[in-house]
Amino acid sequence: MPSALPRLTERALRWTSRGLVGVTWLSAGTFGVYILAHYGGALPAGKPLEWNQTLPGIYDASTPLATLGIALHFATGGVLLALGPLQLFQGLRARWPAFHRWAGRVYVAAALGAGVGGLVFIAVRGTVGGLPMSVGFALYGIAIVAAAAQAVRHARARRFDLHRAWAIRLYALVIGSWLYRMDYGFWLLLDRPGHTPTFDGSFDHVMDFFFYIPNLLVAELFIRASGRAPGPRAQAVASAALAAGTAFLALATYFFVRYSWAPAIVARFS
Repeated sequence: MPSALPRLTERALRWTSRGLVGVTWLSAGTFGVYILAHYGGALPAGKPLEWNQTLPGIYDASTPLATLGIALHFATGGVLLALGPLQLFQGLRARWPAFHRWAGRVYVAAALGAGVGGLVFIAVRGTVGGLPMSVGFALYGIAIVAAAAQAVRHARARRFDLHRAWAIRLYALVIGSWLYRMDYGFWLLLDRPGHTPTFDGSFDHVMDFFFYIPNLLVAELFIRASGRAPGPRAQAVASAALAAGTAFLALATYFFVRYSWAPAIVARFS
Protein backbone atom coordinates (compact mmCIF):
# COMPACT_ATOMS: atom_id res chain seq x y z
CA MET A 1 0.00 0.00 0.00
CA PRO A 2 2.35 2.75 -1.20
CA SER A 3 -0.19 5.51 -0.59
CA ALA A 4 -0.59 4.68 3.12
CA LEU A 5 2.86 5.97 4.15
CA PRO A 6 2.31 9.61 3.07
CA ARG A 7 -1.00 9.70 4.92
CA LEU A 8 0.59 8.20 8.04
CA THR A 9 3.54 10.61 8.11
CA GLU A 10 1.28 13.57 7.39
CA ARG A 11 -0.99 12.61 10.28
CA ALA A 12 2.00 12.10 12.59
CA LEU A 13 3.41 15.50 11.69
CA ARG A 14 0.05 17.16 12.28
CA TRP A 15 -0.40 15.65 15.75
CA THR A 16 3.19 16.14 16.89
CA SER A 17 2.97 19.78 15.77
CA ARG A 18 -0.20 20.24 17.78
CA GLY A 19 1.42 18.55 20.76
CA LEU A 20 4.42 20.86 20.71
CA VAL A 21 2.26 23.94 20.29
CA GLY A 22 -0.03 22.82 23.11
CA VAL A 23 2.79 22.14 25.56
CA THR A 24 4.51 25.42 24.64
CA TRP A 25 1.32 27.41 25.14
CA LEU A 26 0.53 25.70 28.45
CA SER A 27 4.07 26.13 29.77
CA ALA A 28 4.52 29.72 28.60
CA GLY A 29 1.04 30.66 29.84
CA THR A 30 1.76 29.18 33.27
CA PHE A 31 5.04 31.08 33.37
CA GLY A 32 3.10 34.24 32.52
CA VAL A 33 0.82 33.70 35.51
CA TYR A 34 3.93 33.13 37.66
CA ILE A 35 5.44 36.42 36.45
CA LEU A 36 2.22 38.30 37.21
CA ALA A 37 1.91 36.74 40.67
CA HIS A 38 5.53 36.70 41.82
CA TYR A 39 6.95 39.85 40.25
CA GLY A 40 3.80 41.84 39.47
CA GLY A 41 2.38 41.13 42.93
CA ALA A 42 5.54 42.08 44.83
CA LEU A 43 4.92 45.84 44.71
CA PRO A 44 1.31 45.77 45.99
CA ALA A 45 2.47 43.36 48.69
CA GLY A 46 5.23 45.78 49.69
CA LYS A 47 7.96 43.22 48.98
CA PRO A 48 9.91 44.52 45.95
CA LEU A 49 13.15 43.05 47.34
CA GLU A 50 11.78 39.62 46.38
CA TRP A 51 12.67 40.49 42.78
CA ASN A 52 16.35 40.19 43.66
CA GLN A 53 15.99 36.59 44.87
CA THR A 54 15.87 35.23 41.33
CA LEU A 55 17.13 38.21 39.32
CA PRO A 56 19.99 39.90 41.19
CA GLY A 57 20.13 43.68 41.16
CA ILE A 58 16.68 44.19 39.64
CA TYR A 59 15.27 46.30 42.48
CA ASP A 60 17.08 49.31 43.90
CA ALA A 61 15.16 51.91 45.90
CA SER A 62 17.56 54.64 44.75
CA THR A 63 16.42 54.36 41.10
CA PRO A 64 12.62 54.67 41.08
CA LEU A 65 12.45 55.21 37.30
CA ALA A 66 14.23 51.91 36.71
CA THR A 67 11.87 50.22 39.17
CA LEU A 68 8.88 51.64 37.30
CA GLY A 69 10.32 50.47 33.98
CA ILE A 70 11.00 46.92 35.11
CA ALA A 71 7.64 46.72 36.91
CA LEU A 72 5.94 47.66 33.63
CA HIS A 73 8.08 45.07 31.85
CA PHE A 74 7.12 42.32 34.29
CA ALA A 75 3.40 43.11 34.38
CA THR A 76 2.93 43.46 30.62
CA GLY A 77 5.26 40.53 29.93
CA GLY A 78 3.04 38.30 32.01
CA VAL A 79 0.02 39.47 30.03
CA LEU A 80 1.82 38.66 26.78
CA LEU A 81 2.66 35.13 27.84
CA ALA A 82 -0.81 34.42 29.16
CA LEU A 83 -2.73 36.01 26.26
CA GLY A 84 -0.47 35.07 23.34
CA PRO A 85 -1.79 31.53 22.75
CA LEU A 86 -5.36 32.83 22.41
CA GLN A 87 -4.34 35.30 19.72
CA LEU A 88 -2.76 32.61 17.56
CA PHE A 89 -5.59 30.09 17.95
CA GLN A 90 -7.21 29.93 14.51
CA GLY A 91 -10.54 28.56 15.70
CA LEU A 92 -11.01 31.40 18.17
CA ARG A 93 -10.12 34.01 15.54
CA ALA A 94 -12.67 32.57 13.13
CA ARG A 95 -15.49 32.17 15.65
CA TRP A 96 -15.02 35.35 17.71
CA PRO A 97 -13.26 37.91 15.48
CA ALA A 98 -14.34 40.82 17.69
CA PHE A 99 -12.64 39.23 20.70
CA HIS A 100 -9.52 38.66 18.61
CA ARG A 101 -9.41 42.33 17.62
CA TRP A 102 -9.89 43.67 21.14
CA ALA A 103 -7.52 41.14 22.67
CA GLY A 104 -5.07 42.08 19.92
CA ARG A 105 -5.18 45.70 21.01
CA VAL A 106 -4.43 44.66 24.60
CA TYR A 107 -1.69 42.36 23.36
CA VAL A 108 0.01 45.06 21.30
CA ALA A 109 -0.25 47.58 24.14
CA ALA A 110 1.33 45.00 26.46
CA ALA A 111 4.11 44.35 23.93
CA LEU A 112 4.88 48.05 23.72
CA GLY A 113 4.83 48.29 27.52
CA ALA A 114 7.15 45.30 27.92
CA GLY A 115 9.60 46.59 25.33
CA VAL A 116 9.65 50.20 26.52
CA GLY A 117 9.74 49.21 30.20
CA GLY A 118 12.75 46.99 29.65
CA LEU A 119 14.52 49.66 27.61
CA VAL A 120 13.93 52.27 30.33
CA PHE A 121 15.43 49.95 32.93
CA ILE A 122 18.51 49.28 30.76
CA ALA A 123 18.98 52.99 30.04
CA VAL A 124 18.78 53.93 33.74
CA ARG A 125 20.46 51.00 35.45
CA GLY A 126 22.11 48.81 32.85
CA THR A 127 22.09 45.05 33.42
CA VAL A 128 23.87 42.81 35.89
CA GLY A 129 25.78 41.15 33.05
CA GLY A 130 27.34 44.37 31.76
CA LEU A 131 27.54 45.64 28.17
CA PRO A 132 26.92 42.32 26.32
CA MET A 133 23.74 41.67 28.27
CA SER A 134 22.60 45.27 27.95
CA VAL A 135 23.09 45.18 24.16
CA GLY A 136 21.40 41.79 23.77
CA PHE A 137 18.43 42.70 25.96
CA ALA A 138 18.05 46.16 24.39
CA LEU A 139 17.91 44.63 20.91
CA TYR A 140 15.30 42.21 22.23
CA GLY A 141 13.14 45.06 23.50
CA ILE A 142 13.49 46.97 20.23
CA ALA A 143 12.53 43.86 18.26
CA ILE A 144 9.37 43.37 20.36
CA VAL A 145 8.28 46.97 19.82
CA ALA A 146 9.01 46.75 16.07
CA ALA A 147 7.14 43.45 15.64
CA ALA A 148 4.10 44.79 17.52
CA ALA A 149 4.06 47.96 15.41
CA GLN A 150 4.30 45.97 12.17
CA ALA A 151 1.50 43.62 13.22
CA VAL A 152 -0.77 46.60 13.86
CA ARG A 153 0.24 48.38 10.65
CA HIS A 154 -0.58 45.42 8.43
CA ALA A 155 -3.82 44.62 10.29
CA ARG A 156 -5.07 48.16 9.75
CA ALA A 157 -4.18 47.92 6.06
CA ARG A 158 -6.05 44.56 5.92
CA ARG A 159 -2.90 42.78 4.76
CA PHE A 160 -3.78 39.79 6.91
CA ASP A 161 -1.08 37.43 5.63
CA LEU A 162 1.59 39.95 6.61
CA HIS A 163 -0.26 40.66 9.86
CA ARG A 164 -0.20 36.95 10.70
CA ALA A 165 3.51 36.70 9.86
CA TRP A 166 4.40 39.58 12.18
CA ALA A 167 2.12 38.19 14.90
CA ILE A 168 4.04 34.91 14.70
CA ARG A 169 7.35 36.79 14.94
CA LEU A 170 6.03 38.73 17.92
CA TYR A 171 4.99 35.58 19.76
CA ALA A 172 8.35 33.98 18.97
CA LEU A 173 9.97 36.96 20.69
CA VAL A 174 7.51 36.94 23.59
CA ILE A 175 8.29 33.35 24.57
CA GLY A 176 11.97 34.30 24.69
CA SER A 177 11.65 35.26 28.36
CA TRP A 178 10.14 31.84 29.06
CA LEU A 179 12.89 30.04 27.13
CA TYR A 180 15.52 32.10 28.94
CA ARG A 181 14.29 30.75 32.26
CA MET A 182 13.92 27.20 30.93
CA ASP A 183 17.42 27.16 29.42
CA TYR A 184 19.02 28.46 32.59
CA GLY A 185 17.07 26.04 34.72
CA PHE A 186 18.50 23.05 32.89
CA TRP A 187 21.96 24.54 32.49
CA LEU A 188 22.25 25.02 36.22
CA LEU A 189 21.63 21.30 36.66
CA LEU A 190 24.89 20.70 34.75
CA ASP A 191 27.08 22.27 37.45
CA ARG A 192 26.74 25.72 35.83
CA PRO A 193 29.59 25.64 33.26
CA GLY A 194 30.18 29.12 31.84
CA HIS A 195 27.79 30.79 34.29
CA THR A 196 28.75 33.30 37.00
CA PRO A 197 26.66 35.03 39.71
CA THR A 198 27.15 38.30 37.81
CA PHE A 199 26.01 36.76 34.50
CA ASP A 200 29.24 37.54 32.65
CA GLY A 201 30.47 34.01 31.92
CA SER A 202 30.80 32.46 28.47
CA PHE A 203 27.41 30.74 28.67
CA ASP A 204 25.82 33.95 29.96
CA HIS A 205 27.14 35.90 26.96
CA VAL A 206 25.67 33.31 24.58
CA MET A 207 22.33 33.49 26.37
CA ASP A 208 22.25 37.28 26.01
CA PHE A 209 21.18 36.64 22.41
CA PHE A 210 20.33 32.93 22.20
CA PHE A 211 16.99 33.20 24.00
CA TYR A 212 15.36 35.06 21.10
CA ILE A 213 17.41 34.89 17.87
CA PRO A 214 16.84 31.13 17.27
CA ASN A 215 13.12 31.70 17.95
CA LEU A 216 13.00 34.25 15.15
CA LEU A 217 14.80 31.88 12.78
CA VAL A 218 12.32 29.11 13.53
CA ALA A 219 9.44 31.56 13.06
CA GLU A 220 10.82 32.57 9.67
CA LEU A 221 11.11 28.95 8.59
CA PHE A 222 7.54 28.33 9.70
CA ILE A 223 6.21 31.41 7.89
CA ARG A 224 8.03 30.56 4.66
CA ALA A 225 7.06 26.88 4.80
CA SER A 226 3.34 27.59 5.24
CA GLY A 227 1.41 26.00 2.42
CA ARG A 228 4.22 23.71 1.34
CA ALA A 229 3.83 19.95 1.71
CA PRO A 230 7.09 18.18 2.66
CA GLY A 231 7.69 14.61 1.51
CA PRO A 232 7.06 11.53 3.71
CA ARG A 233 10.70 11.22 4.77
CA ALA A 234 10.92 14.87 5.83
CA GLN A 235 7.59 14.54 7.61
CA ALA A 236 8.81 11.49 9.55
CA VAL A 237 12.03 13.23 10.61
CA ALA A 238 10.17 16.38 11.61
CA SER A 239 7.61 14.33 13.58
CA ALA A 240 10.36 12.57 15.54
CA ALA A 241 12.07 15.88 16.32
CA LEU A 242 8.80 17.50 17.39
CA ALA A 243 7.88 14.54 19.59
CA ALA A 244 11.28 14.68 21.30
CA GLY A 245 10.99 18.43 21.82
CA THR A 246 7.48 18.07 23.21
CA ALA A 247 8.57 15.39 25.68
CA PHE A 248 11.50 17.54 26.82
CA LEU A 249 9.37 20.64 27.34
CA ALA A 250 6.64 18.67 29.11
CA LEU A 251 9.15 17.21 31.55
CA ALA A 252 10.80 20.60 32.09
CA THR A 253 7.45 22.28 32.64
CA TYR A 254 6.45 19.67 35.21
CA PHE A 255 9.55 20.30 37.32
CA PHE A 256 9.34 24.09 36.99
CA VAL A 257 5.66 24.13 37.94
CA ARG A 258 6.12 21.75 40.86
CA TYR A 259 9.26 23.24 42.39
CA SER A 260 9.23 26.91 41.34
CA TRP A 261 6.22 28.45 39.62
CA ALA A 262 3.33 26.87 41.53
CA PRO A 263 4.87 27.42 45.02
CA ALA A 264 5.54 31.07 44.17
CA ILE A 265 1.98 31.60 42.90
CA VAL A 266 0.48 29.92 45.97
CA ALA A 267 2.75 31.85 48.32
CA ARG A 268 1.67 35.16 46.81
CA PHE A 269 -2.01 34.52 47.50
CA SER A 270 -1.70 32.64 50.79
